This record gives sequence, structure tokens and C-alpha cells, in this order.
Amino acid sequence: MTNPTDQIFAPVLLASGSPRRSELLTGVGLQFLVKAPDVDESVLDGEDPVDYVHRVAMEKARVGVLRSPGSVVIAADTTVAIDGQILAKPDDAADARRMLSLLSGREHHVYTAVVVRCDDQQWSEVVTSTVEISTIDPAWIEWYVSTGEPMGKAGAYAVQGRGAVLVAGVRGSLTNVIGLPVMETCAMLAAAGVQIPGVIPGETPDPE
Repeated sequence: MTNPTDQIFAPVLLASGSPRRSELLTGVGLQFLVKAPDVDESVLDGEDPVDYVHRVAMEKARVGVLRSPGSVVIAADTTVAIDGQILAKPDDAADARRMLSLLSGREHHVYTAVVVRCDDQQWSEVVTSTVEISTIDPAWIEWYVSTGEPMGKAGAYAVQGRGAVLVAGVRGSLTNVIGLPVMETCAMLAAAGVQIPGVIPGETPDPE
């Protein structure tokens, strides 16, 4: 278990260009650099959602360590799935309408894989939340797509933005749905020796 008085002085790198992940980490007082890796996020044939997000997050972490050796790298990937179908970021407005129509009036799962890696040590976890979307009138779908918010969002909605009006409920981690499960990420950072102001370390996971 990491001693709460120990602090690592290696730079912390967020291997993601997501402003939502940056906001969540900034919100808990973490200081970090952002270097978004260029990795292929295509879904492989027959790949299930858990394997998909874990593979992509691991690749982001690998690239992050290669680009910034000695850093503590945080990498993550989020996807939405319903009926076993992965709903990644929509290709265009028509694809966003399709996704929102599919989610309307139903529950779906949000999966985020988080990897914290420091040199040859790493920690990873896939966190799952369940989201219930209210029945959406087609006119509301048109309005929401017209805002542009669905673009670049897994499942074509943002629970922390205008998309909140579509969400009837969330079971599990809300920050996971936003894109980074904060509690689990902080536990892994503590295990890597990173001290976050105001966050009291608890039991920390062992490295993989």
C-alpha cells in the first residue's frame, strides 16, 4: 500500500484529448500535461465492448509511455453498448440520429477502461455504468443533433451537457459516463505514488 506521505515527482501525462477527462482530473486538484496519442480506435470484428475499450486504452498508454518515458501516464477509452452493439462516436448527423433512436426509452451500458502506467508497472480497470434514456420525441432528436453536441461523443450524447435532458437515470459511476471514473482513477494514481491534494488514499490496487 502506498504511504500517503510519499509523493512521486515524475510528470503526470493524460494521454487523451478529451476536455471532459481534463476537467474531471483538474476538478480533483491533479496537475498534469495533455498529450493525445494518435491510435486506431476501430472496433475489431467480433470484439465485445469490454475487450474493445481495454485494448484501445492499453494502446493509448503504450504510446504515451513511448512519447514521455518516466512519466505516469493516464489513458482511457469509453464506449456505449446496447444489445451487444458498440455505439462509438457517430460518423455524421444521420448516424447520431440512428444512435439516439436506438437508445430512446431503453437502458444501455457505458464502459470506460482506465490504464495508469509508469515505466514497467501498470494498473487497469474497466468500469461499467447503466444509463436509462427517456423516450425521445423525434423533434427532440432533431433539436439535439442540431446543437452539434452528439458529435465526438460515444453513443451520441453527453450526460454533462444538453444531453442531460435525455437521461432518466444512472446506476453506477456518473463520472464513468462522462468519460473517466474518478474514484478508480485516483486509486490507481495513488498506487503509482501520485499524491492528489485533498484526496485521502484508501486501499490501492496492486500493479498488473
